[in-house]
Amino acid sequence: MRIARHFYVRGRVQGVGYRYFAQREATALGVVGYARNLDDGRVEVYAVGDEAQVNDLLARLHQGPRFSDVRGVESIEAPVLKYEGFRILA
Repeated sequence: MRIARHFYVRGRVQGVGYRYFAQREATALGVVGYARNLDDGRVEVYAVGDEAQVNDLLARLHQGPRFSDVRGVESIEAPVLKYEGFRILA
């Protein structure tokens, strides 16, 4: 069963390759969706996959890439939308 979540990642997550990290990790897990920077300094990640895949991605989002400093990840249930692959949005 596929589920979807919006993750809102706060901390030092812009300008450190965080969206590309999210794309790489999501693709490795078979999760589809997108990552984008928000005007308030957070990164939004929309993820669709089975529960285990999405939970694994959440754990990886808490770690982040080497130069990031993740201070928290808010998770909100979302409707399942059809996506092909995982994209980085502007």
